[in-house]
Amino acid sequence: MDQRIINLFDEYTHKPLTRQNFLGKLAKLTGSMTAAMAVLPLLEVNYAHATTIAEDDPDLLLEDVTYPGDGLDMKAYLAQPQAAGKRGVVLVIHENRGLNPHIRDVARRVAKAGYIALAPDALSPFGGTPANEDEARGLFAKLDKQQNLHNFLKGFIYGKTLKNSNGKTGCVGFCWGGALANQLAIHDPDLKAAVAFYGRQPETAEVPQIKAAVQLHYGGLDEGVNKGIPAYEEALKTHKIKYELYVYEGAQHAFNNDTAPTRYNEAAAKLAWERTLAFFKENLS
Repeated sequence: MDQRIINLFDEYTHKPLTRQNFLGKLAKLTGSMTAAMAVLPLLEVNYAHATTIAEDDPDLLLEDVTYPGDGLDMKAYLAQPQAAGKRGVVLVIHENRGLNPHIRDVARRVAKAGYIALAPDALSPFGGTPANEDEARGLFAKLDKQQNLHNFLKGFIYGKTLKNSNGKTGCVGFCWGGALANQLAIHDPDLKAAVAFYGRQPETAEVPQIKAAVQLHYGGLDEGVNKGIPAYEEALKTHKIKYELYVYEGAQHAFNNDTAPTRYNEAAAKLAWERTLAFFKENLS
């Protein structure tokens, strides 16, 4: 697919571009509104393909929970192995679409790998993630950044209270959640492992605060996000912070999201996930 089309869709999903304006620009790129509507299903996520770990998997204990946030109850999806044993806790942080079927499946993947997975809903201050994705994206601009950060930091506190927790915490975030994973590494000195998939980098002045090991995954074609890589990596090196950084050539932004048909890159996603689980094994066991 024309890279300009994918770049336009990324602009639509990350910036205040209305659906009407997006479709108008898409029609110009494709030649007509009819062509634009034919391309649209190849761009938008399809949650019919969201399940890779069944919701009735006998090895897992799955439930919707709430935990104390910053002045409110935070909604979250909790996935745990049924087997007894102490385990690390991993926060699974969604994209700017909210807590959707895909992220719930990612949480189950983490639990299937042997960890306690907690996927908070950042839109809990508004009652939770709405079904309409455009509505969900619009709500992210209304979040209070400090309250949101505290809400996720308190997710670690809640996770440590679970009876099977071994007291070690990590996180994995995607896009908006990848940027937040970087922020959690800065603001939680007890965090052991932070994994960020194609997330915006923090200010370099904040990097010295990181105590966690950091693993970073980027799509080679993700020009906007990738602009911040050199400065972030230099700061990590300068301050001797343990990190791993991978760029997957030919991969788009959101290459790990298997419900996004045009941007999903199976080979890159598989390798990145193998590296993520190895990273958690090293730091959370």
